[in-house]
Amino acid sequence: MQTHKRLISMILVCFLILLSACSSNKKSSTNESSGAGGNIPEVNMVFFTTTVPKDLNLVQDEINKITKKKINAKVKLTPINIGNYVQQTNLMLSSNEKADLMLVTSFFGYTSQVAKGQLLPLDDLVDKYGQDIKKVMDPDYLNAAKVSGKMYAIPTLRDMAGASGINMRKDLVDKYHIDISKIKTLDDVESMLKTIKKNEPSITPIVPFQAGAQPTVVYNWFDPLGDTLGVLPNYDNNLKVVDLYETKDYAQFVEKMRKWHDEGLTLKNPTTNTEAGTNLVKSNVGFSYFSPQKPGIALQESQITTVPMVTTSLKEPVTTTSAVTTMMWGIPQGSKVPEASMKFLNLMYQDKDIVNLLDWGIEGKHYVKVSDNVIKYPDGVDAQNDGYNLNMSFAMGDSFLSYVFEGNDPNLWTQTEEFNKSALKSKALGFNFDSSPVKTEVTAVTNVVSKYALGLESGVLDPKTKLPEFISSLKAAGIEKIIKEKQKQLNEWAKNQNK
Repeated sequence: MQTHKRLISMILVCFLILLSACSSNKKSSTNESSGAGGNIPEVNMVFFTTTVPKDLNLVQDEINKITKKKINAKVKLTPINIGNYVQQTNLMLSSNEKADLMLVTSFFGYTSQVAKGQLLPLDDLVDKYGQDIKKVMDPDYLNAAKVSGKMYAIPTLRDMAGASGINMRKDLVDKYHIDISKIKTLDDVESMLKTIKKNEPSITPIVPFQAGAQPTVVYNWFDPLGDTLGVLPNYDNNLKVVDLYETKDYAQFVEKMRKWHDEGLTLKNPTTNTEAGTNLVKSNVGFSYFSPQKPGIALQESQITTVPMVTTSLKEPVTTTSAVTTMMWGIPQGSKVPEASMKFLNLMYQDKDIVNLLDWGIEGKHYVKVSDNVIKYPDGVDAQNDGYNLNMSFAMGDSFLSYVFEGNDPNLWTQTEEFNKSALKSKALGFNFDSSPVKTEVTAVTNVVSKYALGLESGVLDPKTKLPEFISSLKAAGIEKIIKEKQKQLNEWAKNQNK
């Protein structure tokens, strides 16, 4: 039931393919009327999903029984398939179509939407109607959503950090007595992969995390500062922005990946692969894949692959702006009911019934309780015929208010909270890059990255010849101008933090 990282990976791949084209918007009134909806304002809640549950309207009706009493408003749930989300929400924002609460993400052009005036600043609304949001959220998380000192979206509360690691098939780990507690470096990983290669020749030792995604998306040692076009090594670097692809660490990484590819430890054709790592493991093609780590990840991946999995971290957990702003809620500039929208958003961080209706549906119909905080499917219901199979608890406000599905550790949310608290916070946590001053260069450089990075990071391209060519092409496309602009904005941001 836990699909957070899988959906995030889809977003990352979409981001690599699409550059959001956001248009300007008209200013809105704050008159709290719903137009055709009468005196009770209606909040149109727009979000992406991989499936539209058949019982969506039943759940919506139950939510509205609560919202009418608590905030004198009703909610319309508007899911959009993730493959069409960027295009359709851009149209909604530019055409002033009714949208009052929208799931936004740094990977789908959040700062671009802000720059185009498509999202309302929320500071005053949060102060007036978002007291529960402020009560449960670390101020650093709220600040991470700020652009030029103003808050335009509210992050969801979930795993707010990531630790680079690797997921492996438990049966083969056990069979070859691999001690995963001793796997801490890429050299340790390589030794394990060679064991699999030697003893299981029909299985690829390590496969891509997600088709089309660069390995450094999930195995990294830097703050991407939004788009990876200028990064902060080791999450600090005295706030000096550098070209990732020109660093010694990157050269060492792609050389290692080239070695693994030449030795047959990776897929022969990773750049043309169309399957996620979980599918390759499920079909007995792969043994392992890089993956972000968090509490409950082993069970989550076991459920997805249908094969028992074990996991280990290769890096310490880190919180970056990108990690926090992966899932957020914003109020479009064109909303006619911003106050009602904020009141409902606040409920998503305060009201357990609202959160679990959004997450799991209706008790007795879509789930039954095993204990106070653990649920399971009712008799005769499973993942295939469940009428409310949204599976997006990570996106619906405060995940810590959500029930835990049977099979997960009942203490999952306590562990996640501790995980968040233990994470290193990037020195640039809260910085959001506005790429509009260098949008021409960003397009050109992104095209160069698409041409070289995946091939280098998967070992297909020889870094001895292709890495210098890649770096040269990046310079010709304008990466130095992007880094200069990013450094300028970062310096300004840092100066304001010290005031």
